[in-house]
Amino acid sequence: MSIGQTLLGLLEEGPSHGYDLKRAYDDRFGHSRPLHYGQVYATLSRLLKDGLVELDAVEPGEGPERKRYAVTSAGVTDVERWLSTPEKPEPYLQNTLYTKVVLAVLTGRSAADLLDVQRAEHLRLMRELTRRKTAGDLAEQLICDHALFHLEADLRWLELTAARLDELAKTVRA
Repeated sequence: MSIGQTLLGLLEEGPSHGYDLKRAYDDRFGHSRPLHYGQVYATLSRLLKDGLVELDAVEPGEGPERKRYAVTSAGVTDVERWLSTPEKPEPYLQNTLYTKVVLAVLTGRSAADLLDVQRAEHLRLMRELTRRKTAGDLAEQLICDHALFHLEADLRWLELTAARLDELAKTVRA
């Protein structure tokens, strides 16, 4: 996810301080990976330098001055371009799990055991996501659904690979 464009999009709701942007980001998008304050301020500094945000106000605070940022028209254009550009699908043509299965076969280890352990981990995570989904609001439900669908596809691959292990062993060893 592009943090810069996300902060710009949040600023379209109105000018905001870095602290408030971090909180809005974490509430909407950072459920499992909240932003660090340093990341927010470094991103805002870059956006300011690039002319995508401007200082709306500088207010005295108990410590350093509090800066309120506003998105510029160039920032709005940047968000619009980002939102209208499709993300590149990631087909995972050769991921780490595939590599582990092939190496297990090559080294005489049990690829079936590896797949069983991975299947159990996928199912554990799916149960956790299902609990989160049940207790969550609509945003949390959509995030969990996205992850669950990917995990379901991985499980189908695990099952297919387990069914083809003998064939894979012949191919890898040839």
